[in-house]
Amino acid sequence: MALNTELEIYDFIIIGGGILGMSTAWQLQKRYPNKTVLVLEKEASAARHQTGRNSGVIHAGVYYKPGSLKARFCKEGNIATKAFCREHDIAFDECGKLLVATDQAELQRMQGLISRCAENEIEIEVLDQEMLKEREPNISGLGAIFVPSTGIVNYRQIAECMGRLVEGLGGKIVFGTAVTGIEEFADRMTVYTQGKRFHGRYLVACAGLQSDNIVNMMGLEPDFNIIPFRGEYFLLGSQHNNIVNHLIYPIPDPELPFLGVHLTRMIDGTVTVGPNAVLAFKREGYRKTDFSFKDSFNMLTYPGMIKLLCRHFKASMTELKNSLSKSGYLKLVQKYCSSIELNDLQEYPAGIRAQAVKKNGDIVDDFLFMKTSRALVVCNAPSPAATSAIPIGAHIVEKISELVTD
Repeated sequence: MALNTELEIYDFIIIGGGILGMSTAWQLQKRYPNKTVLVLEKEASAARHQTGRNSGVIHAGVYYKPGSLKARFCKEGNIATKAFCREHDIAFDECGKLLVATDQAELQRMQGLISRCAENEIEIEVLDQEMLKEREPNISGLGAIFVPSTGIVNYRQIAECMGRLVEGLGGKIVFGTAVTGIEEFADRMTVYTQGKRFHGRYLVACAGLQSDNIVNMMGLEPDFNIIPFRGEYFLLGSQHNNIVNHLIYPIPDPELPFLGVHLTRMIDGTVTVGPNAVLAFKREGYRKTDFSFKDSFNMLTYPGMIKLLCRHFKASMTELKNSLSKSGYLKLVQKYCSSIELNDLQEYPAGIRAQAVKKNGDIVDDFLFMKTSRALVVCNAPSPAATSAIPIGAHIVEKISELVTD
């Protein structure tokens, strides 16, 4: 279909107002100052989902496979995030992180992490039991890895700042606008919302929990489904604000997909405990009682979901039990911090992690993109996506620039 010159057409349309969408829009507007950028976000403001509901950690890249996009983007993002915060007066704290081994099995696994850090060229310090106790009097363990470059920040503030930069450079952000359909033509992309159409020469989708739905809207069949996992946190009472000097993480189990419950010194001075990882029965279901028949049906009839549950059945049941019982959750924390008691765990907003899962039950562990002649969809952006938002945005801009013909 030929382009109707009477249509208002943007050069680039970005779907998603989280940190990835805002980073991409900002960097596109810088790269192409004479072209028009439009961001469409279904919520009333930026960063309402994964960006604004995570633990705020600026990761160093300890765990990630050398040579993977995760490892590369995280290391670059750690530096870029701090530089962005300094430039725009956003508070952050390079407080460092301790990965604590509490038994002999974890101490053995810790050696693997030490090797991984060397491969990824991440500066660390290895602590024995006495050195750990000196650095963290309230934490018990047989040893630990100290990662000094890990930090803490409020990612919602970064996303909001990026949004202001987009608008300052001439871009446009439209909130409260949910996408209902997408068509790709030879000369443009058309994005349908309730009651309105938007036209763009190129499209980037950073839709997080809705990324597979975006692929479906484009008339394509994704080779993955997004499975939502709710991460539940607790807040410690203010009397515990100084319980730790650093972020405290357990040594992760390589057989499990998530990192385990940790103590996080937030940028506002409070300390949170979490998250766990519980299957959510609604894509944006932040409360235990949230339920969507459509989301649940699609998830539980997906072959990959059944295979994933069977593969991690015991761990899934343990996570569910600990979600329903504070005492089970507490035991995970008391492995390394015995002074925390049940009544110290106060309610705190949960988050949802969008996890891409293949039909064979494999978790997509790295960033995943899908590209057509006029569009690029971020299909999977696992943690550390917030840390990596600036290099991911730069990567997307490079990929889109390969499509731009004028």
